Order: sequence, then C-alpha cells, then structure tokens
Amino acid sequence: MPGPFAEPLQDLTRPRINRAPSSLLALALPWLLVMLGSLSPTWPIIASAPVLPPLGFLFLLAWLHLRPGLFPVWAGLPLGLFDDLFSGQPMGSGVLLWSVATIGMDYLENRFPWRGFITNWLVASAVIVGYLVIAAQFAGAASNVMLLIAMLPQLAMAVMAYPIAAQLVGLVDRLRLIPVREVG
Repeated sequence: MPGPFAEPLQDLTRPRINRAPSSLLALALPWLLVMLGSLSPTWPIIASAPVLPPLGFLFLLAWLHLRPGLFPVWAGLPLGLFDDLFSGQPMGSGVLLWSVATIGMDYLENRFPWRGFITNWLVASAVIVGYLVIAAQFAGAASNVMLLIAMLPQLAMAVMAYPIAAQLVGLVDRLRLIPVREVG
C-alpha cells in the first residue's frame, strides 16, 4: 500500500494538456542543489574535528547515480571551484577532485550501466573515502596520523549520509520534472 503522499505526487507529474516540465527548472535545480550543499561549511557548527560530511560532493554523486547524463563531464570543474570557495580547502583541490570524480563516474556508468542501490552505495562510499583522504592530504593533514584518525567520524558520517542524500536528490528530481503551464 503506497504512502499518503505517493498518489498526489504521481498526479502532479502526469502529462496534462498545456503543461510540460520547465526547462529552466529542470536544468538549474541540480546545479543549485549541489551548490547549496557546498555552502554547508558556512553553517554555524562548532567542532574540534571534522564531522560534517561534504554535502555538495554527496549531492553530486547522488545526481550522477540517479541521472547519469544530466551533468556534463566537465561539471566537476565549476562545481569544484564553487566548493573550494566555501570549504576552506586549498584552491584547486576541489576542482581536481570533483573533476576526477565526475570523469570516473562517467566512465563507470559507460562501463557498467546496470547497477543497484547497494552497488551505487559501495561505489559512492569508495569515492567519498578517497575524496576525503586526498582532500586531507591537500590540506596538509597527511603528515600527521592523529589528524587522519580524527577524520574517521567524518568518513563514517559521509558514508552513512549518502543514502539520505540520494533520497533528497530523488525528491528534488521529482520536483524539477513537475509540469507547469506553458505560455505561448
């Protein structure tokens, strides 16, 4: 039995006369969600060690898994640059790592087009752990083993937060495809 919100949402996305998804909303909303996630380091959270997962990167991976052709391969460059501006990482680390992640995910999608949620979660977990460890090396934390140990809670939270990010991306994907009135 579907939940109480299943039928109204399906009713909103069904084709109707004089209604179609907004192309501006369909193209801009994924970019805006990833950029909003990249703004998470500006939230007023006080912690002595890194705890908050990189939400922008999680949203990017979730979009790449949910809609493989939505982002172009070069999308990692501007989104990584935007993340570099707000994450506190050395400039260029996000550009490099996000670009490598989008290229790698595109290659993986072309190589293995049929995957399930568990496989996507395992792939995303490996990419997230690699991203956080290499980003820590760019920031200079690799020289100190204690700083890498202090990253373990962030690694665990990022891996466990990926399914939640994927669910949120799925909801936003439904929102971006809602038909609106066509004018003209």
